[in-house]
Amino acid sequence: MSRRPEPVQVVKQRRDDTLQTLVSGVPYIQFLGIQIDRRGDELTAVLPYADKLIGNPMLPAIHGGVTAAFLEVTAIIELSWAMVWEDMEAGKFNDDAPRIQFPKTIDFTVDYLRSGLPRDAYARARVNRSGRRFASVHVEAWQDNRSRLFAQGTGHFLMPQRDG
Repeated sequence: MSRRPEPVQVVKQRRDDTLQTLVSGVPYIQFLGIQIDRRGDELTAVLPYADKLIGNPMLPAIHGGVTAAFLEVTAIIELSWAMVWEDMEAGKFNDDAPRIQFPKTIDFTVDYLRSGLPRDAYARARVNRSGRRFASVHVEAWQDNRSRLFAQGTGHFLMPQRDG
């Protein structure tokens, strides 16, 4: 006999709680003000505009280091989200769950395609390959129009040891 599906509120709450655990595990996310918007299993990182993000006030443009950090954080959160998805959906996380181990960056390459304007920025990451030891992730960032990227990046990550 099959189990009845969980109420949608329970599923949403579990997913939101897990995402919040991921985000709170990276203090730099709070420092930059990055927010993660979740729709189903798809994540979009949002970097709300703030004056502290500007590198060159004469242009003005978002600092290249901020852009790179935004892309890298987006990649790490997406990869971690994909890594914990099955355990989360099986209800294996609870209040006593150990802290989630994040993938470690091996290398991260950024292509600066145009200046990041003084406005909100958005990014989405796609896991190209994820094995037991290594993973490859591609990230794209845009502002007003998704088809006009201002930066993109590719990263390779060392995956944490999994139990079992």
